[in-house]
Amino acid sequence: MTAPDQHNPKKIHPKRMQAIPAHLEGAAALEKLCFHQPWSATSLELLTKDGIGVGYLCTASAAPDAMVTAYGGMLITVDEGQITNIAVHPDHRRKGYGAAITRALLRHAKDAKLESVSLEVRASNTAAIELYKQAGFTEAGRRKGFYTKPTEDALVMVCKIK
Repeated sequence: MTAPDQHNPKKIHPKRMQAIPAHLEGAAALEKLCFHQPWSATSLELLTKDGIGVGYLCTASAAPDAMVTAYGGMLITVDEGQITNIAVHPDHRRKGYGAAITRALLRHAKDAKLESVSLEVRASNTAAIELYKQAGFTEAGRRKGFYTKPTEDALVMVCKIK
């Protein structure tokens, strides 16, 4: 995946995460950069197991060992998806990567005939909340003190799959 056309972020095409070091270690490095409680490469491997989860990622180039610039994952239970995390490298934010990953996860949910997809997001993360709203998510609830470092509420958002 090459760098996106800055004028058309819809040209970003995430690829399916695979159980290979470049994908798992790259996503784990991005987790460490973006989150206080990052998933390990071993935990991220769940996102490569059909019937359990799915992950999508974007890389800085098409090279096999290219840096992971964005990734997102979703666990699947019967007819529902739960987005675990969507992470975008700070140097690549606001370029369409988060939206592309979200679209890929929702497309997968539709193809898998899931009824809905849910996620939690920090109540203060207005950029992510807006991205999720644009993708069709609506606020369904709030989890008090869900996040730590700092302690903060999570908004629970749900997208019904048509």
